[in-house]
Amino acid sequence: MHKREIGIFSGSFNPIHNGHLMLASYLSEFTYLDEVWFVVTPHNPLKDTKTLIEDDVRLEMVKIAVEGYKKLSVSDVEFNMPRPSFTIDTLNRLSIENPDINFTLIIGADNWSIFNRWKNANEIISKYKVLIYPRAGSEIIIPDSYGQNVQSVNAPVIEVSSTFIRKCISEGKSMQAFVPEKVYKYIIEKRLYLTSESPES
Repeated sequence: MHKREIGIFSGSFNPIHNGHLMLASYLSEFTYLDEVWFVVTPHNPLKDTKTLIEDDVRLEMVKIAVEGYKKLSVSDVEFNMPRPSFTIDTLNRLSIENPDINFTLIIGADNWSIFNRWKNANEIISKYKVLIYPRAGSEIIIPDSYGQNVQSVNAPVIEVSSTFIRKCISEGKSMQAFVPEKVYKYIIEKRLYLTSESPES
């Protein structure tokens, strides 16, 4: 039986923006992936609570964002896992819960450059495929020993960041063109990100 190929795109999505959707859509249309799942990472107690809003609110925004996309979904698998949640544990949990699916980790070139510091990095590469998307200023170098398990993809380079969007909203600027329409409406109605913050967050 043919196993479905699902890409795991993990992040805080604080908030999710059009760049996330463009990247996930590209990967689901132009690679072997059948779908991409956004895995919303829960609140990290080490992060400033002013900058990372509640788990359920971020999850709801992603749900709103992927409405109407046949190949994009959202997962809250990490909400019921020990924290902080590590990628290898998340992938293993998803594999146990979905034995009919092959999972691929989606990461940016910036994270790939420090991948050797991740928990059980070698186990991730031996058990799962990894797709690396380009980020400005980050070179993608893949050792030959990784074979076909690790590949780079020529996806569009997206410069927009959630940090930029939060900062601009807190300054009263319109971010309507950067965030999915229904998500932006949700942000405005809930008065999210109106607290000013430092740009480093």
